Amino acid sequence: MGSLAGHVAPGIAFLALGLWHLLNHIKLHSLHPNSFTSTPWFPSSKIRYIELYLIMLGTSISMAIEFVIGPEKHHPFDTDGTIPSNHLRNFEHATISFTFFTYAAFAILLDRIGCKTQFALTQFLGAIAFAQELLLFHLHSADHMGIEGYYHLLFQFVILVCLTTTLMGISLPKNFLIAFVRSASIFSQGVWFILMGCMIWTPEFIPKGCFIYNDDGHRVVKCHDEEALRRAKSLVNLEFSWFLVGNTIFSVSLYVVLDQIIGEKKVEYATLKREDEHSDDIESQEDKKFGALKSFYWYGKRWFCIN
Repeated sequence: MGSLAGHVAPGIAFLALGLWHLLNHIKLHSLHPNSFTSTPWFPSSKIRYIELYLIMLGTSISMAIEFVIGPEKHHPFDTDGTIPSNHLRNFEHATISFTFFTYAAFAILLDRIGCKTQFALTQFLGAIAFAQELLLFHLHSADHMGIEGYYHLLFQFVILVCLTTTLMGISLPKNFLIAFVRSASIFSQGVWFILMGCMIWTPEFIPKGCFIYNDDGHRVVKCHDEEALRRAKSLVNLEFSWFLVGNTIFSVSLYVVLDQIIGEKKVEYATLKREDEHSDDIESQEDKKFGALKSFYWYGKRWFCIN
């Protein structure tokens, strides 16, 4: 994960998952505002567990990359069976991926067996995954004193929102705002992951007075002096503030646009349904009248013939 690709790839995964949840929660609330109930994951019409399968696939690839890709990662253990210091972060990243893999696997299992507490347990598993992610990023073995550590410090606030809203959603599944914020925070995780990867490991974006340094096989950003470090952190603060405003604008705008579109379709559908029902009523009344007329005429004709 300590590279441009190592941040952009999981960032895209979180971004896609958060956007998928945002779209579905907004649609669900717009269609059923009075009976809204959030769900931890959303089935697809063709492949029911496609969301969970993709999580399992993505986390499996992530774990494989941490231990396989790169010449220094072919042997994650020392000859005596211990974990070397320069591979601790690989195990930490792989553990985060394994926790999300566990969440997806048990979500499928709970749905298959029809567990009565399926919703609460799945939400709980999601909360465990976010708590594990927060813990390992907070107690990361990598250097937390430089710019990379400062990016990850701010990233922990986003994870904390994901964790908090997931826990709140267990007891408040009908609260749309909690589900909306949870989805938006998952989306924000993805965006911040991508921003971290681009800003830390792209030489053109390194703040003035700082440089990329090879630290025991891992590339990190170092600054020449304390003043350059303070300036770099201030720039990260501005970036995080703009990031929050941008994600807020996007999420709320997405809700407004989709709610209007779905609302208009609901009105059109309701109007067409009423027209169809009215047309059916008229046709049924005409059929009754015509049926009665035919009976009367038939009986009249028969009566006339008899006479």
